[in-house]
Amino acid sequence: MSHDQATVAEEEYLETIYWLQEAGLPITGANIARAMRLSAPTVHEMVRRLEADGYITRGDDRSLSFTDHGLEHAAGVVRRHRMIERFLTDVLGIPWDEVHEEAERLEHAMSPVLEARMFAAIGDATTCPHGHPIVEGAREAGVPLADVSEGARVRVLRFENEAVDLLHYLKAAGLRPGLEGTLAASGDDEVAIQSDGGRQVVTRSVAETVSVVADPSPPPRTALPEQLVLARERYGR
Repeated sequence: MSHDQATVAEEEYLETIYWLQEAGLPITGANIARAMRLSAPTVHEMVRRLEADGYITRGDDRSLSFTDHGLEHAAGVVRRHRMIERFLTDVLGIPWDEVHEEAERLEHAMSPVLEARMFAAIGDATTCPHGHPIVEGAREAGVPLADVSEGARVRVLRFENEAVDLLHYLKAAGLRPGLEGTLAASGDDEVAIQSDGGRQVVTRSVAETVSVVADPSPPPRTALPEQLVLARERYGR
């Protein structure tokens, strides 16, 4: 099957698998199901389709990996998604916590001409509004905000989890990619950054999903699988 014939459903799965790979999380049916909030049988059926269509392969341990063809197509979908988010925010003025779902709808129906013009319109922007690189391979290494020690200088890199209600929470808390400050508090329940704009406080579970550059820096580690999706009841408010 040509990558131009991928269905919308297949592209949504490829996008999720790409994100798992980018975040350093195991690419398994269980993690795909967690990230997409789908049942295991539903995911299993689509994994079989993606394998049959030449997008992924399955190892003896049941782990999944992209074929060259699948990685190329998945990276294209992700690039369009992040570029659209940046366009909607920077050019159309839509708040950054409201663009994720709009980009999900637009990314599957974009012509190469529109993609090129939109890419030109965002100028020299290199990331989406949530801090993820638009171009494959340009991801800056970071550590979870939850791991940083009090007193360290931090710069927010990106939000690893783009669940819409979580983005609303982060924006309301005053966090944004590029924010710089000092880790003012790190307790069992909350983590706080003190910046020139005031004090930004989030729950510890949310701090697990915020990648930062810190000085001094804790050892790097991958995200926790349980942080793949955070619903409102997980972080309160």
